[in-house]
Amino acid sequence: MKLLNTTAVARALLATGLVFAGGGQALAQDASSNQAPSSEQAGPSTTDQSIATGEDIVVTAQKREERVQDIPLAVQVISGQTLEAQGIREFSELTRAAPSLLVRSAEHPVNASVSIRGIGTFAFSPSVEPSVAVQIDDVPVQFLARAFADLSDIERIEVLRGPQSTLYGRAASAGLLNIVTQGPTSELSGRISGLATTDSEYGLSGSLSGPISPTLGFRVSANYDNFKGNVRNLFNGDKVNGREILSLRGKLVWDPTDTLSFTAQVGYIDGHTTIGRPFIRVSPAARLRGVPAYDASVFAPGVTFGEDNTDVVNNVTSGTDYTDFSQSLRGSLDLGFASLVSITAWDHFKQFDILDQDESAIAALDNTQAGTFNVHSFSQELRLVSPGTQPFRYTFGLFYSNLDVTRDFKRGPFFSVADWYATNGNKQYAAFGQLEYDIIEGTTLIGGARVGRNKIYVTFQERTGLRPYFAGDNPETYETYKLGIQQKFTPDIMAFFTYATGHKGEAYDVGTGFNAGRLDPVRPETSKDWQLGIKTQFADRRVTLNATLFNTTFDDFQAQGIETIESPTGSTTNFRLTNVGKLRTRGVEIEGSVRAGDDLNFSGGVTYTDAKILSFPFAQCYPGQSLAQGCVGSPARQNLAGYRPAQAPEWKLSLSGDYTPPLTSSLDGVVQAAFNYQSKFNFGINNDPETIQKGYGILNLSLGVREHDKKWEVVAFVNNAFDKQYFFNMNNSYGNQGNAQAIQSNLPRDFRRYGGIRLSAKF
Repeated sequence: MKLLNTTAVARALLATGLVFAGGGQALAQDASSNQAPSSEQAGPSTTDQSIATGEDIVVTAQKREERVQDIPLAVQVISGQTLEAQGIREFSELTRAAPSLLVRSAEHPVNASVSIRGIGTFAFSPSVEPSVAVQIDDVPVQFLARAFADLSDIERIEVLRGPQSTLYGRAASAGLLNIVTQGPTSELSGRISGLATTDSEYGLSGSLSGPISPTLGFRVSANYDNFKGNVRNLFNGDKVNGREILSLRGKLVWDPTDTLSFTAQVGYIDGHTTIGRPFIRVSPAARLRGVPAYDASVFAPGVTFGEDNTDVVNNVTSGTDYTDFSQSLRGSLDLGFASLVSITAWDHFKQFDILDQDESAIAALDNTQAGTFNVHSFSQELRLVSPGTQPFRYTFGLFYSNLDVTRDFKRGPFFSVADWYATNGNKQYAAFGQLEYDIIEGTTLIGGARVGRNKIYVTFQERTGLRPYFAGDNPETYETYKLGIQQKFTPDIMAFFTYATGHKGEAYDVGTGFNAGRLDPVRPETSKDWQLGIKTQFADRRVTLNATLFNTTFDDFQAQGIETIESPTGSTTNFRLTNVGKLRTRGVEIEGSVRAGDDLNFSGGVTYTDAKILSFPFAQCYPGQSLAQGCVGSPARQNLAGYRPAQAPEWKLSLSGDYTPPLTSSLDGVVQAAFNYQSKFNFGINNDPETIQKGYGILNLSLGVREHDKKWEVVAFVNNAFDKQYFFNMNNSYGNQGNAQAIQSNLPRDFRRYGGIRLSAKF
């Protein structure tokens, strides 16, 4: 049952806001607010320094700068210093720092996914929007693989939990990651850092920042990282499952007047990954493609199967090569009563990927799949933001984006032959707004809405057989809204309640081929969410403790199902985009920090998530599922109602501590520890018992010394101190192995304990 008519609420809120926008300045004469200034009027935040000294942490989660403790949102802030202390250098490693976040890597970044509170996107179709959106420096990442490409020179990352569609659009139905990179400094400064590990990873990064003139500042940064991998290919002795990446970024900030500011940014990324998926469980009956002669001694000679296996046998080196070139221009004009902001962005992402599909070195069945993604995106946002000191505050905006994706794909020549070329994309137009009004001192009413129109398109050219060609497009209009109330009991104790809706658009299923049936796009995914939260600080703000209760339901949830296609030489696993009937996730999040002393800090959080599929009567069976196990009918299907969705651990915990005692008058010690735990979950939405990840905990330790003013630092570290093995993905290759058990794993960077040293110097 709908709380309110969405369209009516959306249009009413936008109309009301436009009427009162001009009157906001007059209202400000009668009352004041404890809100921070708008983002267009405040200076840059220093997240790391704020955490260390207990100063206010400022975020831009609501498209204006505000104290994180003042905003009625469930949001966690991860500073650049935290990323470094916990050894987080890849986007996928953010899982370790945020208890509500789970990032799953895949064979290549296009198949990766991000989940918040057990909800994410599990689809291989490049036309599917993520349920968790990513934004970098005010620019939405329209193709999620781009987010996995780089994580360097970061000021902070804001993890916004729950639907954020009102301010951030269709791709934020479950949450948002707001990534903010470092900006120019007021004085000439530089930083260089290096890293080396016991398992042959080497990294080097540096930045230079400062003023060019009184009105023009700059920042340039570079990062290089090389890790050969932690999987051994017995075919040629090479290490795989590694990466090599070079990223460059430059910023210019020009303030020609006191009221006008421009920020121009350009970035370039050149990356390479290799893939190795070791077999961990293989039945003695396994035969590659069902050929009696191809048992495990032939398709995986020399490999000892087990949960700790790190060996593969591939005669083709699987992996990806990708580049990204991005540019953006941000302009801000202070009009007095409000600030007018324009953000224009372009991005070109290109990736070549190749996979040894037979996962062996057998020449007679040497099957390879390869393809290229070529992605162009453009976005333009205009917004009007009132000052944060008024009792009536508003944010209004217009948004346009254009995404074009091409995919060239070939697979063969021995089985599952495919050869096609496809294009897909979308255009979005939207208007949005959010209002906040202090009806009495300490009590704030909140309302927001977004109205948008989206048009998706697809073309598909089959290059085998009869060479069919398909083309289609589909327009869609949507509305989302948000309502809430915020109560400040004291300057340091605040509670809030919000109700919000989310929307994720239609999509064509072009991930594994195409046919006439797929010209009907997958239906939109919608969400309804309520949150009840409290934010508190005690002991002169040395202690912070926040808690949030949440309940979110998703209708027509979009997910990648698995179907097994039989053939005379065995089975082929096919991935098909579909709508799950209904999902629900609910639970509680608790997070906090303690500044026990000037040199001792603790922080952490815990999330309990009760996620459940409420309706999914026609789900694909998992490979090998029998009638007795629930696989029924023709075509075969199962009912997943009552089961947990994929990547939804019941418990997730993150704890960290930082101790920097003085050693001499000029030197400080550095002692850091970070522990994260998550309970068991399934990698697949089809409830496959073979792809369950058991619960595990990972401890990282660091010990070092730094100059008192942090001019230099030398730190030794150990990651995965207890040498706990776990996986970031699992694949059931039942059909490829003659319908017998054959489970492959994807190993994380810290699958084995490793140590290292990192050095940094500043001037």
